[in-house]
Amino acid sequence: MTIKTNFVVLLTMSIATIAGCTTPTPYGDAYAASETRTIQQVYYGTIVKAEPVTIAASDKTNIIAMIAGAAIGGILGSEVGGGAGSDIAAIGGSVAGGYAGSEIADAAGERNGVNLTIRLEDGRIISIVQEVNPSMIFQQGQAVQVNVDGNTARVVPR
Repeated sequence: MTIKTNFVVLLTMSIATIAGCTTPTPYGDAYAASETRTIQQVYYGTIVKAEPVTIAASDKTNIIAMIAGAAIGGILGSEVGGGAGSDIAAIGGSVAGGYAGSEIADAAGERNGVNLTIRLEDGRIISIVQEVNPSMIFQQGQAVQVNVDGNTARVVPR
């Protein structure tokens, strides 16, 4: 393998690893280290409606994939032709690679979610979207606990 080929392979593997690490804790029962030892307001309520939704890839993952795709496309494009033709191919490869990386990240980053409409004990109705946890499927009429920390919330069975 050439040095450029080795670089492309290493860059691709590195970006894939980094992109995988940017996924937030998705489930109502999963906590990031930064979420521990924080005070949360607790509300109790009942599920009024649970609707399936699709959660798109995070912008951070998408940007990383776009940059990686552009770098790889530029390197591969620069291998085409020579002189000005090589420069044009490198630019075209960067644009195409960036677009492809962004599209791949969008498709790979989509997750199944649930939009929970909850009637709180005080009568208020709220809606919270979180990723589906196969071991925690919510049903209409189910009693739940809502943990609120600033502008974020998670729903867990009661």
